[in-house]
Amino acid sequence: MRPAQVSAAEQIEDVSLSPKGERALFVARGDIFTAPIEKGPTRNLTDSSNAHDKWGRWSPDGTKIAFISDLDGEDEVYLIDQDGSGKPQELTHGLHAMLYAPEWAPDGKRLAFSDKDGKLYVLTLAENKVVQIAKNNGGNLSDYTWSQDGGHLAFTLSNRNGFSSIYIWSVTGAEVHRVTSDLFNAGDPSWDPDGNYLYYVATHDFQPALSQIEFNYASDRGDGIFALALRKDVKNPFPPESDEVTITKDGERPAATDSAKSEDKKSEKPEKKEEKKPGKKAEKKAEKPKEYLHIDYDGLADRVTRVPIQGDNYHGLAVSKEYLIYGRAGTPFYGRDGYPPAALVLFSFKDRKETTLAEGLRGFTVSDDGKKVLTRAEHDFKLYDVKPEGKASPKTISTANLLVDRVPQQEWAEIFNEVWRRYRDFYYAPNMHGYDWDALRKQYAALVPFVAHRSDLNYVLGEMVSELSTSQSYIEGGDYEMPKRPQDALPGATFELDHAAGRYRIAKIYRGQNEEELYRSPLTEVGVDAREGDYVLAIDGEDLAADKNPYQLLRNKANRLVQLTLNSNPSSDGARHVSYRPITTERNLIYLDWVAHNREAVSKATNRRVGYIHIPDMGANGIREFIKFYYPQIRKEALIVDVRGNGGGNISQMLIERLRRQLLGTDFDRVSDYTGTYPNAVFYGPKVCLLNETSASDGDIFPYMFRQAGLGPLIGKRTWGGVVGITGRGPLLDGGTVFVPEFATASADGKYVIEGHGVDPDIDVENEPASVIAGRDPQLERGIAEVMKALEANPKKLPPRPPDPVDHPRP
Repeated sequence: MRPAQVSAAEQIEDVSLSPKGERALFVARGDIFTAPIEKGPTRNLTDSSNAHDKWGRWSPDGTKIAFISDLDGEDEVYLIDQDGSGKPQELTHGLHAMLYAPEWAPDGKRLAFSDKDGKLYVLTLAENKVVQIAKNNGGNLSDYTWSQDGGHLAFTLSNRNGFSSIYIWSVTGAEVHRVTSDLFNAGDPSWDPDGNYLYYVATHDFQPALSQIEFNYASDRGDGIFALALRKDVKNPFPPESDEVTITKDGERPAATDSAKSEDKKSEKPEKKEEKKPGKKAEKKAEKPKEYLHIDYDGLADRVTRVPIQGDNYHGLAVSKEYLIYGRAGTPFYGRDGYPPAALVLFSFKDRKETTLAEGLRGFTVSDDGKKVLTRAEHDFKLYDVKPEGKASPKTISTANLLVDRVPQQEWAEIFNEVWRRYRDFYYAPNMHGYDWDALRKQYAALVPFVAHRSDLNYVLGEMVSELSTSQSYIEGGDYEMPKRPQDALPGATFELDHAAGRYRIAKIYRGQNEEELYRSPLTEVGVDAREGDYVLAIDGEDLAADKNPYQLLRNKANRLVQLTLNSNPSSDGARHVSYRPITTERNLIYLDWVAHNREAVSKATNRRVGYIHIPDMGANGIREFIKFYYPQIRKEALIVDVRGNGGGNISQMLIERLRRQLLGTDFDRVSDYTGTYPNAVFYGPKVCLLNETSASDGDIFPYMFRQAGLGPLIGKRTWGGVVGITGRGPLLDGGTVFVPEFATASADGKYVIEGHGVDPDIDVENEPASVIAGRDPQLERGIAEVMKALEANPKKLPPRPPDPVDHPRP
């Protein structure tokens, strides 16, 4: 509870640059900071524990910073002097919604910003007037950018088909024009500084990657960068190139070089300025209304040119006079980092070549003048000159002085209010399940003054959001330390004590699968001579007797070789020394052992006719296990799909799509004895699904859709019943997380399903403790019985090769 000055360097939410890149702007731990690139002080401009300030953006003239803050209890747009000399000025009031980044018009007259409902606003500063110019019916809108003269705003709106299109709003006339088709996904609009083109990213390359496992595709790296010619007289930005001879006439000199032109210019006499006559006041000319760049909307969508680069994953497009600046992301994977690493790329208009400026980035931001770019890699920030040679000498920006004067009780009150608003703004049912959300706020706010630790606040918040009786209403983390657990050097085995001998021995060695690091079993690796039943006489030379716990001797020894002294008997005579590379958790080996036991049980009980797969979750682990074990068993006659204990995720639809494929035809190869199928990866045979009380979230949805698809009966116990998907919508002030149930699951006819009840099995089977202790699995046993019954009733086998056709019989 004690106020203290703390570092905000670990809670950086956003970063941008001053117009010419002299200073960086950080948003961290709810405050707005500016930091020097090399020299000078770091300034905390807002320095308050009772507000969550976000989305800082520098004004074009460098004097002000616009940002979003909940200082008055709701998100509003504020201005503050860039040197921190004044107090924040509130520009909006009464919007009552989470707001997103304010973007300055380059003339400094307007700000664009959006809210959580996808409403796009323009704030005119002179009049302090806010108007809504568009609404994204698909939700959040964060992609909007001003033309260089401040007269037009380009932005993207989503379409019903899931793609996005680009629109332009004009200050004069306040009209909105759609400028790209809904047939292609487009975004990242960026204006040419000269006002001739609007550049954007769109998906137009459709040469997909092919799966290694089945004949199927994955669409990726299909983006291109394009330029719309804003007027009919605008030339092609990338005309055909051709080397031509320079022709000169006799007696004429070639065209002057730049230096010659410069000399000619020096020789020119300066024009004589008109002198003002004394006593006569200069007449004041009437100020003309500002003229903004003209856009010919007629046929605009067809005046498009592709930037001459290959299709890839592009994002963050910015345009300077000399370069296109953009991010290039690698192919994403489920369960490992994308490849190649994310990169920041420059495309030169002059020579039409790409240069990779930096790699391994989490993000970047470009200065308004297009000459500097700030990159982020984890907590490392570097400033580059926007030119190919800039990659050789970036400047590292220090975050050491991002300091906050933290007042915990003020932070806790702010966090409480923000969590309440997150649920108000994003909870899937606007009626809050019929509860009076305002009354619940007052009820639980009365407890906040008594909070004495961040974990206390999580408890109060958890109690408040649980009033809604909705699954996955999670409150996590925050500003308190969790001690690291010591890492033990585990052998992938279990020990048992031989009381008579007073020694430990190896009771079980997990087989593992050493082809995969995830399932590496240390004592089964080549060259490690360890056997089940061996006595462990010593660990790293320290005697292991009955009065010690073997794990005491393995503590804090991870990531290095460990030596065991082993013997087939408890005597030291003839003992051998064995070294192994330890692991830090045996959970994966225990899981694999259980799955392998089930698969072998199914195979044995069905004479190898039936396959078995377990899907541990609907994320990286689940899709890995499905791919690994579904395809090798695809020619089994029947299949048991086990989602007991499935922790959820978001891939159930991918698995259901594969499991529900129907056999439409067969094919035969001259040199193969096997019957092929159409489609080639189709399982032809009956299926059953095992489920239980810990099948959760997408692990609830999977068995529900398994039944909807008519794939087979559900066997086991009713599932958990939590299927409203969650989002965090950004960190809380101190780095904590709130998950809001936002995406509800419904049936094909539009009725909410599963939530609060779960999925009932078709065949209810309890795995009672006595059976489990005895080594049985009644649910699996019933699954075997049911799938064999289905096989007997309707055996499905692929047909053999038919007789060869004879088109011309002999006479």
